[in-house]
Amino acid sequence: MKSWLPLCIAGLIALPALASDKEIRQAVQLLAPEAKVVSVSRSPLPGLFEVVVDGPRGPTVVYASAKGEYLVVGELLDVKNRRNLTGERMDQLTAIKFDSLPLNQAIKIVQGNGQRRLAVFSDPDCPYCRKVEQELVKLKDVTLYMFPYPLPMHPDAGRKSKLVWCSRDRAAAWRDMMLNNRLPEGGKTDCDNPVDKNLALGQRLRIDGTPALIFADGRRLPGYAEAERIEAMLAAAEPARRR
Repeated sequence: MKSWLPLCIAGLIALPALASDKEIRQAVQLLAPEAKVVSVSRSPLPGLFEVVVDGPRGPTVVYASAKGEYLVVGELLDVKNRRNLTGERMDQLTAIKFDSLPLNQAIKIVQGNGQRRLAVFSDPDCPYCRKVEQELVKLKDVTLYMFPYPLPMHPDAGRKSKLVWCSRDRAAAWRDMMLNNRLPEGGKTDCDNPVDKNLALGQRLRIDGTPALIFADGRRLPGYAEAERIEAMLAAAEPARRR
């Protein structure tokens, strides 16, 4: 659950009796005054309403009873069809239009025929970024767009990002850094580079951790994942992108 929603909320919370969309909005707003209620709509479960709330760290979904006496904080699962309905809704709400990404601000790495596309926001000093890099090299027929994204907690990550960007072969330098812990020798950091632009981009996209993977259908995958899971999401993303 997003940190801006009070942590004391767990499971079911009793609310005053409500009878309208307006009152449901007001009740949710009381629990998270700094957030904005985006929409109230019927959920697949009879008598339960989906409430989309947008806060400082992005959108989230909660559920309200028909009259608003209760608010449910958690995930709605379709047991019969083995679907996480809340997760699917969150994928829709946080999707990024891949074609809107400024790919010229990324290091392009082509593997195989490069037909599929995957964007990755990565920090040179993030241990999980280095770990996921070992999984990315296993992928076939994909073009990777690596956005150097040095987090404030890693004071030297910006310098390393610029060293790679200013090198003659950015793709080779990036891989050598992430896989072999080797930086370009005699490199420079004062060339025209997109590091600050990438940090601003990540803030707009609400990317607050690395690695962060973005697929062609707009779905995100935060954190470390093995090649098998990334491959499955790549395979699912292509048909969705063509629709």
